[in-house]
Amino acid sequence: MAWLFLFIGGLFEVGFTISLKYSENFSKLWPSISFIICISLSFFFLNKAINNGLPIGTSYAVWTGIGAAGTAIAGMIFFKEPVAMWRIFFIATLIASIVGLKFVSGGE
Repeated sequence: MAWLFLFIGGLFEVGFTISLKYSENFSKLWPSISFIICISLSFFFLNKAINNGLPIGTSYAVWTGIGAAGTAIAGMIFFKEPVAMWRIFFIATLIASIVGLKFVSGGE
């Protein structure tokens, strides 16, 4: 269950970064509210993962990795950021590292 909490927290991390972009420096109400909700839920689920047996170092690395990879992919989809071969390669490497941590870490 801890890994599920961590994955959900990582998805909410992607949500708060996208909301941050759409909030335009917190000048737009609904994206700003979305940011606050997503960041709160992201940290809530990170905390749940840690308190359900995952090591803090692994949890933080995976949580930020999901957020970084997800945000980079979202940037390419929603914000027309460059889609380059090396960019895709390194995002895939990041995802492979997250999967690797899952297999070598303790917890559920």
